[in-house]
Amino acid sequence: MVESLKIVRRDVLDDGQWGEEMLPLLQRIYAARGALSPEQAQPRLAQLHAPELLGGMQSAVALLAAAIAADKRILIVGDFDCDGATACAVGVRGLRMLGARDVVHAVPNRMLHGYGLSPTLVEELAALKPDLLVTVDHGIACHAGVNAAKALGWQVLVTDHHLPGERLPPADAIVDPNVDGDAFPSKALAGVGVIFYVLMALRRHLREQGVFAEQPEPDLLTLLDLVAVGTVADLVALDENNRALVSAGLRRLRSGKGCVGLRALIEASGRDVRRLSASDIGFALGPRLNAAGRLEDMALGIELLLTEDATQAREIAALLEEINSERRAVQQLMTDDAELAVSRVLIDDDGQRPVAACLFDEQWHPGVVGLVASKMKDRLHRPVIAFAPAEPGGASLRGSARSIPGFHIRDALAAVNATHPGLIEKFGGHAMAAGLSLPLAQLEAFKVAFQSQVVASMEPALLQQQLLSDGELSGAELDFQHAEALRLAGPWGQGFAEPLFDGAFEVVEWRVLKERHLKLVLRQAGTTARINAIHFSGWKGNAPGQHVHIAYRLVSDDYRGGQAIQLIVEHLDPA
Repeated sequence: MVESLKIVRRDVLDDGQWGEEMLPLLQRIYAARGALSPEQAQPRLAQLHAPELLGGMQSAVALLAAAIAADKRILIVGDFDCDGATACAVGVRGLRMLGARDVVHAVPNRMLHGYGLSPTLVEELAALKPDLLVTVDHGIACHAGVNAAKALGWQVLVTDHHLPGERLPPADAIVDPNVDGDAFPSKALAGVGVIFYVLMALRRHLREQGVFAEQPEPDLLTLLDLVAVGTVADLVALDENNRALVSAGLRRLRSGKGCVGLRALIEASGRDVRRLSASDIGFALGPRLNAAGRLEDMALGIELLLTEDATQAREIAALLEEINSERRAVQQLMTDDAELAVSRVLIDDDGQRPVAACLFDEQWHPGVVGLVASKMKDRLHRPVIAFAPAEPGGASLRGSARSIPGFHIRDALAAVNATHPGLIEKFGGHAMAAGLSLPLAQLEAFKVAFQSQVVASMEPALLQQQLLSDGELSGAELDFQHAEALRLAGPWGQGFAEPLFDGAFEVVEWRVLKERHLKLVLRQAGTTARINAIHFSGWKGNAPGQHVHIAYRLVSDDYRGGQAIQLIVEHLDPA
């Protein structure tokens, strides 16, 4: 049979040193994640690693400083996801703040150009006549595009965070913490974090050159709202360095100091800006920005992040809301198709899941395959690649890969590429997510090669799906104070997981919502208080029983308001 999900409680090996200000529950949660002091748990900007530790920084700063001094045209080329859009906006805003008077930007269209700096994109950008091209959130794998730009006489600065291949592109300077031998301590910077670091180093250089002797020094911290959104949305690990960046960005957003575009997006999503969390970025802001790049053109998202006009920002945010609704509908149809494929083909007669899955449908949209891969990865707890035609009826496929913890999906693709040269046209990514393209005619051969590679390199223990729990909450901890403390702590995200608890409850009432969701009223053993809970997509056709054991998140119930709380059920078993 299919392996059951296992709830494992986190170990707390050391209580740490906290003082009296922090709630004991937060102390316990932070300690279980290896943070043993307020400085480790809630790092500040003063603790950031120095920009000069990034390899290539001196060359990058020299290129930018010379371009600014000579009034050269600087072209920022972004990417069509949230990280790429925020990185582009940070690059444009930051360089203008630092004195660049001729900064333009562009972004590839997913349907027309594919990923990154391609020769086709460079050909179109030639009309802009840039002197210096700066890539953000891509470029490290764009050899042909960099060559094309250099052939036109442009200087090229690559800023990226993805893993490089065996050779680096022939750029004039490269800043990427994941280049082999780079000394930067954090390898988890997002693309937006890398360009922000470049700007910090550039400002220091200009300061040392006396540029700010007779004028105010620009405050680059005003860009941290964008850095926070891009970092959280890209699902990079929230190590101490990234948590410092994200925390500072969230503080700006909560205080109402975020850029006009993000404020409009928060308003359109129905979130309370004063209580905004990293989870709100991940589930509300990021998807709305990403929707532009998935179904339309990310130029619209970047326009939102660059505008200073509140009316225009609200209009674009409303349009993104519409696009995101369309994206959800497309995603649901594609996910339903994928569920059928999993049920009919991928799970064998014994109910066993394959070690990996490759899914394809000629009707799927290439902008949404990443979301389908993510959903199916969660469903199967296996590495999943979802493919769609690069264009309707075309002979080339675009694939998006998602992996499970402990299995490096980009390295797996590199191994397939090494053992089967020519099978993959191009690929790139990191441990948990990657993208690739290949001819439709090669799909079946790729499936076999990929499956064989996963079988050869997958540790069997990784296939046991686990939920890591922070233990049981007492009745005194199941209240609004603790729910709000959890919401505003963290920031929680990849590598610094949002708190999850487990425990036994009595089911007082239950009903089904929208034929999919299980709405519950629970009571903890030994107490009389009734607690609202919801298990999204939890209705499986059977009553939950009178006693259940659940894994859950404690949240404030924004729908009811006041001091109400709710449990978000992640997993439910009979007690």
